[in-house]
Amino acid sequence: MLLLSQATTKDIKTIQEIAYNSWPSTYGTILSKEQLDYMLKKFYAPEALIDLMTNKRHSFILIHEANSCLGFASFQHNYLNQNTTRLHKIYLLPEAQGKGAGKLLIDAVVSSAKENHSKIVSLNVNRFNKACSFYQKMGFEITGEEDLELDYGYLMEDYKMEKKL
Repeated sequence: MLLLSQATTKDIKTIQEIAYNSWPSTYGTILSKEQLDYMLKKFYAPEALIDLMTNKRHSFILIHEANSCLGFASFQHNYLNQNTTRLHKIYLLPEAQGKGAGKLLIDAVVSSAKENHSKIVSLNVNRFNKACSFYQKMGFEITGEEDLELDYGYLMEDYKMEKKL
């Protein structure tokens, strides 16, 4: 049985482990190893996650099966001071994919968005990520493209997607 729980700063190590174990299979054929390592260190450093949880008011939820944590999602209500909930992160361990865990996480974010009276759930996804089709199955539509430049000339080539509520 899959169960959800609210993550806290005490769960940072678990979130890091999931990211470090899921990113190579998610991005290994899309990004160079150097960019992958850079992004993991930048986005999943303890201080970065603490800042997201405490200062930027990102909610993190974990999904569990038995005694194992299979993945997580993070989201933020009132994104850019609009009536939008932003799905910032959703990652599952490779062995957890196909069990309905991703759908359960999306459903939880959508439910929270509705409770917060959001009109839209938005996200960015790498244009070459196979998760694009998953998001479309979950009711998200591509609304545009966005290229975000990082340090060292690294580039995030994303689709902007939205699900209307």
